[in-house]
Amino acid sequence: MRKKRLFNPIRMPLGSDKWINISITILVFFGLIMVTSASMGIAVSDNTYLVRTVIKQIIFSIGGYIAMLFMAKNFNFYILKKNIMFIMISTGLFLLFPLFFSAVGGAKAWIRINLAGIDVTIQPSEFSKVIIICIIAAYLGDLTKKVSKPSDLVKAPFVALLFYVGVVIVLQSDFGSGVVMFVIACICFLIPKHPQLRRYQIILVMLIIIGIILAIFILSPLGEGLIEILPLQTYQKNRILSSINPFIDRYAAGYQLINGLISFATGGFFGTGFGNSIRKYTNFPAANTDFILAIVVEEVGFIGFMIIFITYLIIVVQLFRYAFKIKSEKGQIVLVGTAMYILVHFLFNVGGVTGLIPLTGVPLLMISAGGSSTMSLMMAIGISQAVINQFKQGKLQ
Repeated sequence: MRKKRLFNPIRMPLGSDKWINISITILVFFGLIMVTSASMGIAVSDNTYLVRTVIKQIIFSIGGYIAMLFMAKNFNFYILKKNIMFIMISTGLFLLFPLFFSAVGGAKAWIRINLAGIDVTIQPSEFSKVIIICIIAAYLGDLTKKVSKPSDLVKAPFVALLFYVGVVIVLQSDFGSGVVMFVIACICFLIPKHPQLRRYQIILVMLIIIGIILAIFILSPLGEGLIEILPLQTYQKNRILSSINPFIDRYAAGYQLINGLISFATGGFFGTGFGNSIRKYTNFPAANTDFILAIVVEEVGFIGFMIIFITYLIIVVQLFRYAFKIKSEKGQIVLVGTAMYILVHFLFNVGGVTGLIPLTGVPLLMISAGGSSTMSLMMAIGISQAVINQFKQGKLQ
């Protein structure tokens, strides 16, 4: 006879996917280790920086686990649908708060709070990525009735997405986060099978194809001249130009990218050893955030990259595996949306630090220093685990 598992308030639900849980745990601890190492260079000029950074990362990791656990045990689509309007409006207001704080790196994307002498920054756009998934699931998942005006089906999620992305890109000047939000929303919007949504989905696919072609053209030598006329901030244009040729402005826009590429070349297969990075002791302020992958590869080599890649891959594969099993469109939207959240961040970050695409300021989830991205991803994982648990228990078809 199988022994019944005792109730444990700090343990994930029995029906949650163990491979996702294991992978998230590995990412949390590996991320803490690498943030500690990557922060040592900045700590040379600030004796307390390393301690403050590590403490913040530990606190946010614990907070993220609590959020993940809470969502895994309490999330359901009935409560989501009942409160979706309040969630939408609250998220919109939350996105406006950073506008009252000073800009960082040209973007007004963070709320700054001083807690017990430690500066804590919160990035609302990270949490809005999870909310967008929930909005599309609540409004467009499992629709059965036809309406007289098909536009009524997409009105609320479209207005919310337009407002969120507009605030993030135009007012906050955070182009990377805005694009990630838009991509996640586009993929989620293609999942519902309601016949009255088909026309909008076809139009969206065509726009995505046109957008990809334009992006490839702009990043090619032929399209380089068009960059100057794009409605972007100067630093954003410089990022695009430096991705094409970082040596055009090697001491400014291309400086961090060149440092990152040197770190990749230095690491090899096994790396120089934990803590032995040389580049992090240069003027490399993004060593523990956007460019942490370069430090990982320099110190732990290709093996370090594979630890991150394989754990991401396991999570994404498991999410898609359950998405194909589940019949509920709401469940599919949540699972695929979370998988795309991870995948898009990975592609944007790796592409940016290797010079394949322009730098977007998108963090490497669970690895880069940053509490908002850690907590928001763990929230999304918690919601996905709730969906998986409900599917296994037969509460969700």
